[in-house]
Amino acid sequence: MVEGPVEVELEDGTLVRSDRFQCAVCVCRRSRTYPWCDTSHRRRSRDGRRDGDEAERQR
Repeated sequence: MVEGPVEVELEDGTLVRSDRFQCAVCVCRRSRTYPWCDTSHRRRSRDGRRDGDEAERQR
């Protein structure tokens, strides 16, 4: 968590700003709102499968 407002410079030089009083920075790069966290890391595992999909894990 980062106290806002905050600006983040992306790898391509683009500046992204959040005016919120506090925001979460994405470190897993799965977020649809990157560089801000949208909790996408909770829905998918690192290998791309949905968390909790046991049938896929057992293959």
